[in-house]
Amino acid sequence: MSKYRIGMRVTGRITGIQPYGAFVTLDEQHQGLIHISECHEGYVKRISDYLKIGQQVEVIILDIDEYTGKISLSLRCIAHAPRPTSSDLEIYKTFRHKHFWTNRHVHAGFAPIAANMDTWIKDSLNRLDAEER
Repeated sequence: MSKYRIGMRVTGRITGIQPYGAFVTLDEQHQGLIHISECHEGYVKRISDYLKIGQQVEVIILDIDEYTGKISLSLRCIAHAPRPTSSDLEIYKTFRHKHFWTNRHVHAGFAPIAANMDTWIKDSLNRLDAEER
């Protein structure tokens, strides 16, 4: 049984970057993938603009495939996820069945989208302007 659980915050190192995502080594036996859609809020054209090989990152485990052992990771969720408490860590240690992480502890609703929309639009327009030059 893996020591990792869905919803856990873990630290790893970027070991590879592909157009679709970045591979993260969590320890000697476990590796995960940050899909390009999970590396940053908003549109990401090139993941290499946000992540570099060798970079240490803190991520949240989104899913663990019980058959293949593949681990899906997210950088994007870190901004809105609560810090685990000691009781949460005890739950991780004693959990015996698959658990799907939800954002039931995050009561943000659509507020983060509304608060960030203007910045995302401005960033996207700046990138488009830079590409046209």
